[in-house]
Amino acid sequence: MIDGLLFDKDGTLFDFRTSWGRWAAGFLSSVARDAAHADRLGEAIGFDAATLTFAPDSPVIAATAADIAAVLQPYLPGETVGSLTDMIDASAGSSPMAQAVPLRPLLTAFRDRGLKIGLATNDSEAPARQHLAAHGITDCFDFIAGYDSGHGAKPGPGMCLAFARTQGLDPARIAMVGDSRHDLEAGRAAGMRTIAVLTGVAKRGDLAGHADVVLDDIGAIPAWLDAQTA
Repeated sequence: MIDGLLFDKDGTLFDFRTSWGRWAAGFLSSVARDAAHADRLGEAIGFDAATLTFAPDSPVIAATAADIAAVLQPYLPGETVGSLTDMIDASAGSSPMAQAVPLRPLLTAFRDRGLKIGLATNDSEAPARQHLAAHGITDCFDFIAGYDSGHGAKPGPGMCLAFARTQGLDPARIAMVGDSRHDLEAGRAAGMRTIAVLTGVAKRGDLAGHADVVLDDIGAIPAWLDAQTA
C-alpha cells in the first residue's frame, strides 16, 4: 500500500527539455558578453542552445542552483557564486514551465485517494513555489522543500525523511517519483519505493536498475497504484 507520493519537480511534474531548455538559452544570453561567450557558458553546463538540449551529465539536470553557479563563475569573473546563485533563482522563478501532463486533475485525484503529496527538488524552494503557484497547484501539496529548505539536497535522503516525518508516514509506504538517479537514490536511501519517469533527460536503461518501476510519465501512476492493491 502507498500512503504518500513525493515528487521531484523538473523532469517529473514539468517536462525538462521544454521548460529548462528555454530557460538556459535566455539566462546564458542575459549574462554573456556576446553570442560566442554564451556558447562557452553553455558548453560549461552541458547545454546546446541551438537544439535546446542538455548533456546527460549537465548540472542543470539534478544539481542545485549553487552548483550551477559554481560551474559558471570561472567564466564570469565579475560575479561570485553567491551572486550568480541569486541570479539563477530569480531567473528560474519567472521562467515558464511546461506541464508533463495536466497536473491539477492528476494531483486532485491523488488527494481524493487519501494520499499525502510532497515536493522534493534540488531547485531552491522560492522558485519552486513560484512554479507551483504559476500553475495553480500549490494547494495540492502537503510538503514543499528545495535544497535550501534545511533538509539537504538529493541524493541525500533528508527531504524524503522530512516528508515522511512531517506527514506522519512510514517511509516504506511512500513512493519517491523522479526522472534522475539522484531522485531514486534519495528515495531508496530513505527506505521508500521508487518510481522513475521518462520526462527528463535520462533514458529507461539509465533508471531501470534504480527504480521499482519505470513509467513514461506521472500520468501512469494511478494504474500503478491500482496494481499495488489488486
